[in-house]
Amino acid sequence: MNKNISAHPLTWATIYPRTPESKREAARFEVNFSTARNELLNELRLLGAKNVVISSNVPVRQDGLPYARPKEPDDPGVAVYFSIKDKNYALCCDRWLKVRHNLRAIGLHIAAMRGMERWGVGSVEQAFMGYQALPSSEVSKSAEQKWWEILGVNCYDSIETIKSAYRKLARKYHPDNGGNEEKMAELNRAYEQAKQLHA
Repeated sequence: MNKNISAHPLTWATIYPRTPESKREAARFEVNFSTARNELLNELRLLGAKNVVISSNVPVRQDGLPYARPKEPDDPGVAVYFSIKDKNYALCCDRWLKVRHNLRAIGLHIAAMRGMERWGVGSVEQAFMGYQALPSSEVSKSAEQKWWEILGVNCYDSIETIKSAYRKLARKYHPDNGGNEEKMAELNRAYEQAKQLHA
């Protein structure tokens, strides 16, 4: 698995377009965070997945898994990286407003894909062929930059100054304004890091 994939902050796989903030929805299913996380992990286990990384803007425990009672981050996206038989895969979801719902959506998606094999229509390998992916070199490159460099501030600036810089850049790069999705994701990751350090 690529060493530039981090469990926190979110490392988004660039094969997936981001859902604009204005198009995210309240989920039609209700689930608590720990149930969504644990059921996703169980689906991955049943799939035979190895080297699992659940990446989001939720801080992680020492075992690398997201905490069960997080403060909801501005970017609720979830990316799950894993390998099956030496092939690497990525599943991402940011359609829903809350991290737990995006976790649950990925878990339900895997359950449906596993069903294909049970019903004898196709194999897991066939089902996951389109998901073979790793973050692009652009994401890897941005992982080397510090959050304050990405936001154009000093690391010791106040959270108000950082927030102001983030909002200015977000207006410029937001996809709804004709901006760049990858740059917007990079800004969101940097801002989440800044907020964690100033909490």
